[in-house]
Amino acid sequence: MEFYLSDPNLRLVFFGILIMSSTTAVVGNYAFLRKRSLIGDAISHSIFPGICLGFLFTDSKNPVFLLVGAFATGWLAVFLIDYFKNNSKIKEDSAIALVMSVFFGIGIVLLTYIQQSKGANQSGLDKFLFGQAASIVETDVIVFGSVALLSLVVVLLLFREFKLICFDPVFAKSIGYPIKTLEAIITSLTVLAIVVGIRSVGVVLMSAMLIAPAAAARFWTNNLSVMMVVSILFTTISTILGCGVSYAFEGMPTGPWIVMIMSFLAILTFLFAPQKGSVNKYFRDRMNWSRIEKENILKKLYQIGEVKNDFFQPIFLPEVANNRHTEIKISQILKKLKNDGFVIKTKGNWYLSAEGKAKGQKMIKLHRLWEFYLTEKVHIAPDHVHDNSEMMEHIISPEMEEKLEKALNYPKKDPHSKEIPY
Repeated sequence: MEFYLSDPNLRLVFFGILIMSSTTAVVGNYAFLRKRSLIGDAISHSIFPGICLGFLFTDSKNPVFLLVGAFATGWLAVFLIDYFKNNSKIKEDSAIALVMSVFFGIGIVLLTYIQQSKGANQSGLDKFLFGQAASIVETDVIVFGSVALLSLVVVLLLFREFKLICFDPVFAKSIGYPIKTLEAIITSLTVLAIVVGIRSVGVVLMSAMLIAPAAAARFWTNNLSVMMVVSILFTTISTILGCGVSYAFEGMPTGPWIVMIMSFLAILTFLFAPQKGSVNKYFRDRMNWSRIEKENILKKLYQIGEVKNDFFQPIFLPEVANNRHTEIKISQILKKLKNDGFVIKTKGNWYLSAEGKAKGQKMIKLHRLWEFYLTEKVHIAPDHVHDNSEMMEHIISPEMEEKLEKALNYPKKDPHSKEIPY
């Protein structure tokens, strides 16, 4: 971190980008949670003609004028998207594609006109397309940074209201919240966040900085406050590494590297987040499926023991096999059950252990208890309750089991007149 602070130019770029991108990350949480992720792409493309108009009207690249122009066309784009969605048969995604392409086309036309005018002051406007973080100057940091900090203050002041309309707008409306006003404020914050961040990463990549931190943070928490902090953390790491790469290797663009690193962190999160990551979810599903297979076999062994009135006789694989489990598969599951202590193998024969009998009895009890509940409380015909009970028996907790027993007054038999073992 020392070289970030020792080099004045790098220090200015680093802190400027950090302030802007952190604001974008915070506001992006609302766009992500409201399922309006594509709106960021539309806004980022739609503010480009506003930048050009701001320059044409003032003949100046003063960031205040550019910001006003960009904000105006960005807001107009959102208004048109909502208008088309609410007052025509055009869906939101089609409206976004239409408005984004038209506004961006207008921006390119205006930029071409400005460049052909050969004005001495027009150079550098094309940098808003792909971003040029290294060209950020102190005036940019002061103007855009002030707007970014103002946006963060608004988020803090209206955090509770924004949170409610993101998760339950119907309830928010019922208790008197001005929904349309709050949504307009969120839209304004989104437009401002994109406007202040576009200088660093450009029109094309801006939507990634809006949504990627929020999408990655969502994999780590269900708490909105924590989600915002985590999204800022991801943005900070990306900014540090992106600026470092740009500083260390000549010709490397800062903004695209920040986006690439942010995207890489997001992909790692999607794959390896502790609870929601795809890899961990895959292994967790495999473990759950393995547990269900073992419980089903123990249940089957208990049922065979019920019929023969002997739970500890040798296990014959053809008796256990069914359309889901071949004899080879059952042998594999029995080996797993042996490791768990639920079956034992003596002189080449498999036997149910006392622990295995207790576990199988438990599964039978839960299955038949749930069948009784469905017929008595939900009034489902007895011949329609088996499949549902096959699923529920594996997820009924001890607390739920106790409540079922009390609610049903400890029934002795299931709807098929089979004994419920306690």
